[in-house]
Amino acid sequence: MKYNNPIVKGFYPDPSVCFANGKYYMVCSSFQYFPGVPLFESNDLVNWTQIGHVLTRKNQIMLEKVNSSGGVFAPTIRFHNGRFYMVTTNDTTHQHFYVYTDDIHKEWSDPIYVDQNGIDPSLYFEGDKTYFMSNGSDDTGKLGVIQCEIDIETGKKLSPSTCIWQGSGGRYLESPHLYKIGDWYYLMAAEGGTEYGHMVTYARSSSVWGPFENYKSNPVLTNRNKAPYIIQGIGHGDLIRDTNGDWHILCLGFRQIHIWHTFHHLGREVFLIPVSFDQDGWFTAGNDGTAEETYELKGDFEQITKDTYTFENTNWRKRKWLLLLLMLRTCVR
Repeated sequence: MKYNNPIVKGFYPDPSVCFANGKYYMVCSSFQYFPGVPLFESNDLVNWTQIGHVLTRKNQIMLEKVNSSGGVFAPTIRFHNGRFYMVTTNDTTHQHFYVYTDDIHKEWSDPIYVDQNGIDPSLYFEGDKTYFMSNGSDDTGKLGVIQCEIDIETGKKLSPSTCIWQGSGGRYLESPHLYKIGDWYYLMAAEGGTEYGHMVTYARSSSVWGPFENYKSNPVLTNRNKAPYIIQGIGHGDLIRDTNGDWHILCLGFRQIHIWHTFHHLGREVFLIPVSFDQDGWFTAGNDGTAEETYELKGDFEQITKDTYTFENTNWRKRKWLLLLLMLRTCVR
């Protein structure tokens, strides 16, 4: 089945995804807005329905004195032992925290805080151990992706925060996620800044603590040199395996208003990019490392698209438009 990117249009940056109980779940950044962290559900990775928000109570997130683009940065969602976890940063108060729920359609817990610096936290579970990672500086002052083991019940650190990877050389290393696939630990992150130089990079190791070897053709995914092309800013991804056994990167990107006009007004949207592993266990993404608009996904389903309205195709006599104009007039008043 063919699908078109973006799979979720509009302002939904920093997507993270997990699979549980036969469905996929996704969260995105919400910054200064409340309720926080929009939560989506999907049967097929392409069609998504918002089922609520994760942060719905004021005791979960303090946003009263948050300026624009402050607040909730880069959430990660994970499922472990029958429980959903969402970990994120309140960048304004410089606090990492996570919440959890056993029923994703109900309320989430009060926050549990982790004493580690940086932004863009993530969780990795292995057996009875929980690893917490973010960007930042470790206990010795070394910059990069830093990691510690925590008690998942309390958030208490069980090991020092240690730098395990310093990226591939790009600026603004962020969005680290760790995965165990086969015999390898894959550490995927974003570099270049969430703008035109954005990119996805990764490294791998035989140990959860490294050392990590860079993928020789990093970045594995970027549109930074793809021109003229509307889709730009591709980065900040999360790996997911579908029910057919195929891998994908769910990531952000934005669409310019024109191939020669480097402006965009819909914000960072959600893109789904296919991933392929070679016989040596290294993976590639997209079309030679770039993101395209159209791909194919196994499955007997159809991408549901919303109507696109323009001045040319709009019948202003339709009732929906009269209602919209009345609503706008009311807001102006």
